[in-house]
This record gives sequence, C-alpha cells and structure tokens, in this order.
Amino acid sequence: MRTAGLVAMILATLLGAAACGGSSSAGNQPASSDAPKKPCTADDVQVSGAFGAKPTITVPDTCTPPTQQLSKDLTPGTGAEVKTGDAVATYYDLVTWSDKQEVDSSWAHQPFQPFTVQPVGQAQVIQGWNDGLVGMKQGGRRLLIIPPDKGYGTTGNQGIKPNETLVFVVDAVTVTAAS
Repeated sequence: MRTAGLVAMILATLLGAAACGGSSSAGNQPASSDAPKKPCTADDVQVSGAFGAKPTITVPDTCTPPTQQLSKDLTPGTGAEVKTGDAVATYYDLVTWSDKQEVDSSWAHQPFQPFTVQPVGQAQVIQGWNDGLVGMKQGGRRLLIIPPDKGYGTTGNQGIKPNETLVFVVDAVTVTAAS
C-alpha cells in the first residue's frame, strides 16, 4: 500500500508541475515590440499650416517609411496645372524620416523667395521632385514622401544620411507653361 501511495503522490506532483509550467503557445505571449511594422501611407504623416505659411510636419513612429514615392494634395490649387517642361516657383519644407528633423526650408532662407524648378521632369533636382510636382496646381500644397532611390540614394547629401526617406511639403506659388 505504501508503494501505491508513493506512486500516486509522485504522479500528482508531476501533473501539478506540468500544469504550472510555461506554454510555448504564441497566443499566451505578450505582444512583441519587435513585431514588424506596416509601411506608412501619406495619411500617416501629419501636416499643419495653410498654403504660403511654414508647415509643421510630423513623421510617425508607428509604421515604416514607404518604399514607393507617395504624394497627397493637402490644399488643391485652383490655378494652372504643372506639366512636364513647365516652370514652377515653390516654397518647401524638408524633414528627414529617420530623425524627424527639418533639414531645409524656404522659410529659413534669406531673402525669403520661391525656389524655381524648371523644366519640370528634367530639372537639376532630385527625381522625386521632377516626378512629384507634375499635376500640382498653382496655389496648391502637396505632401511628397520620397524614397532614397528618388532622393539622394546611397550617398546622402549635406544633412541627409545615405538611404534616407525624405518628407517634403511643397507649395506651388506660380506655374509658367513651357514655351
């Protein structure tokens, strides 16, 4: 009888230990902060400020930079539409994605004056601008999110790290049709 009682006690101890043990089921684990984040959309980037005024750009931490160029008209213009070959005078503000810091701004330059891009599509600016300005209308404000391959690529630029995603807010001040 003692042996049977001892066996029963050992089994009960083993079963109790197994019941208290950890589970390898992922459903019981807390959410990992290292879980992959979704790519951002243009709607994830917050911009405040009216056309002609210096914008405030807030880049989110909750998603990853997009790998494709994105644009969003924040203020639709009512004037002439920018076409390939045109000239467009712009105001702009640039924030880098990785450190969320302003790197350049028309509003910081003295004297304050528009930056003219011409001819759009072949201008001596990053490809993201040549592509992203087409379709804007005079009086419009556009958000441009430019991946590294359409920005400064693997080399970077002054104040811009290599492989940096760029976030611009661009105002189309005047549009001059190609002659």
